[in-house]
Amino acid sequence: MNIISPKSRSLPESIEETIQLLAKEDYLCDRQLATTLFLSLRLARPIFLEGEPGVGKTELAKSLAKALGTELFRIQCYEGLDVAQSAYEWNVAKQMVEIRLAESSSDLKDPQTRKNVGDNLYSREMLIERPLLQSLTQSHSPVLLIDELDRADEPFDAFLLEILAENQMTIPEFGLIRATSRPITIITSNRTREIHDALKRRCLYHWLDFPTLERELEIIHLRAPGIPLELYHQVVAFVQEARKLNLYKPPGIAETIDWTQALAILNTIRLSPDTVNSTLGVLLKNQEDINRLQAGDTIKLLTELVIKGYLPDPEKEIISLDQKVQSLQSKKDQL
Repeated sequence: MNIISPKSRSLPESIEETIQLLAKEDYLCDRQLATTLFLSLRLARPIFLEGEPGVGKTELAKSLAKALGTELFRIQCYEGLDVAQSAYEWNVAKQMVEIRLAESSSDLKDPQTRKNVGDNLYSREMLIERPLLQSLTQSHSPVLLIDELDRADEPFDAFLLEILAENQMTIPEFGLIRATSRPITIITSNRTREIHDALKRRCLYHWLDFPTLERELEIIHLRAPGIPLELYHQVVAFVQEARKLNLYKPPGIAETIDWTQALAILNTIRLSPDTVNSTLGVLLKNQEDINRLQAGDTIKLLTELVIKGYLPDPEKEIISLDQKVQSLQSKKDQL
């Protein structure tokens, strides 16, 4: 769980202000995403974000929490996730201590005494709050990130319905807990399974795709500053072409940033087959994808970059070099 210290900033008043708010935290979003986020904040509705891994779904929640100066509560979903890990559990150790103290100091045969002990065992003080419950008990609206919901089991979708629709949670042994301040909820999914329609209906939906070449250039320049401009263009153009290859795991924005920084550390000025193939482990996270590029697709992609003007044509460079050599030889002969 990630927590950011609150500074209680007000919500944006327009779509443009939403874009600017996120840009201050180095998160660049297009107008369509900014519109969905702005409406989500104004309508007090959760956002359901779907898209390929690495397109910035999780980063949106982090940047929004920083921009608003509020807490971020994150639930990383996985198979078998249940209430105890995500919402609450009872402090069994503390309950056992209470029982022992009651046995030693009270007459548990008395019905009223037993009732008092029972009520105390399931009081608010005995609850251990997990992110879902914590998001409902803050004095100001936190950001609640339910990350990769598609990794959790389907029954977990049903458990979330009450929280998303009513901003409350029913605890059988205790009762109802309503949100002090409505959490700003962002749910993400990589679409490895379909999420229940009842849950989607309670959210504003947005599909987050890979950025355009121009937008990715802006992002990489912002997140990996101080690198030659030509290298930015070559890296982003290469990644954009690689995503068209129907790879098992296409590189996300985070991998583009890492690869750019890695190439800069290696003092790379221009992409070459050797440089690309030796650093593919930074860009790609699947061995079959790496083998595919090393077997020939790297050359194809670099050739495409030459055709589109992102890389100089090696043949023309050789001709130009020969011309320079001939010119120098001619001058030498004249002397």
